[in-house]
Amino acid sequence: MKKIQLPLKEEDIESLHAGDGVLLSGVIYTARDAAHKRMAQLIKEGKPLPFDLKGSVIYYVGPTPSDGIHLIGSAGPTTSSRMDAYTPELLDLGLKAMIGKGRRSKEVKEAIVRNQAVYFIAVGGAGALMSHCITSCETIAFDDLLSEAIRKLTVKDMPCFVGIDARGNDIYDQKGSQL
Repeated sequence: MKKIQLPLKEEDIESLHAGDGVLLSGVIYTARDAAHKRMAQLIKEGKPLPFDLKGSVIYYVGPTPSDGIHLIGSAGPTTSSRMDAYTPELLDLGLKAMIGKGRRSKEVKEAIVRNQAVYFIAVGGAGALMSHCITSCETIAFDDLLSEAIRKLTVKDMPCFVGIDARGNDIYDQKGSQL
């Protein structure tokens, strides 16, 4: 597994290949469907987003409440394709990576290549494991969305795989892929 310190550097992105295992450490932001819809509206209105997209990583997750022991409850990935309508524009504005699960659309793949970005996949069903990688959690926008609010997370050694690399290679299209 390759250890990657966030924010992503150009050389990190260039070195990644579909199927590579990675351990991510640093700041990521959570955003699911409702938060993406609100961010799209802010962009349309010319208003600032809750965080700077340039070089950022978005994790498609709606974590459960804390159990009182950990900072956050289960934090497993959600289906990424639900954000596909919003993703190309976010990539064009500077987003460098997304973390989720499942296939992405042709338009998202093209935007990943165009912007030299990367799509990471996290293992579904591993939400409890993922929550243990989170070392800090702060809600930064859209509190009313509850679990879908945007959070700033700091993670240490969060396990993921490269789903789509900056050249457009897609692990889901590779022969013999079991994903």
